[in-house]
Amino acid sequence: MRTILTIPEEMAHRLDRLAHRRRLSRAEVIRRAVEAFLRKESEASVAEAFGLWRGRRANALTEQRRLRAEWDG
Repeated sequence: MRTILTIPEEMAHRLDRLAHRRRLSRAEVIRRAVEAFLRKESEASVAEAFGLWRGRRANALTEQRRLRAEWDG
């Protein structure tokens, strides 16, 4: 899929220098950067989930059973 992207001129020059050093196209450098960003964000989302039950009185299994009982309602 094609996407039009506007970036500052200095950033474009930096991308070009990096692409040249790595013998890649500017597009490939951007694809790799986006992939790394998305991977990092995904890992951050998983990390945020840890500890969600901290401080709750009900344990997770009891809460799960309560919620599933609503489905049978």
